[in-house]
Amino acid sequence: MPSRLTPLARSLRRNATSAERLLWQGLRRKQLAGFRFRRQVVLGGFIADFACIEARVIVEVDGATHSTDEEIAHDAARSAALQAFGFDVLRFNNEDVYRNLEGVLETVRMRLAELRPRIDETAT
Repeated sequence: MPSRLTPLARSLRRNATSAERLLWQGLRRKQLAGFRFRRQVVLGGFIADFACIEARVIVEVDGATHSTDEEIAHDAARSAALQAFGFDVLRFNNEDVYRNLEGVLETVRMRLAELRPRIDETAT
């Protein structure tokens, strides 16, 4: 049964921010350590910007609206909820993506490398 969030996720995929589009270029088509990422994934009542289901890693890109105390608290609660589902959550702001895309991708790549033994173990 499709989630009530599915139409919103589709809309977010069609109307990605420029930072999301830029990061997607480095995550798509198993370019990052051979892991498959999906965009705007509905997970437990939330929409994750990018998710690698196999590795249980979520990558979030936060814009300027995520800088108020209220939004920071909301993001922390959201990350905690996603972590409760067994996902690691990596957060980057738009400026990280624009100014240091390779560094962002390397951070994600390193986290995937840390998780690879656990992933390989569960695959056997």
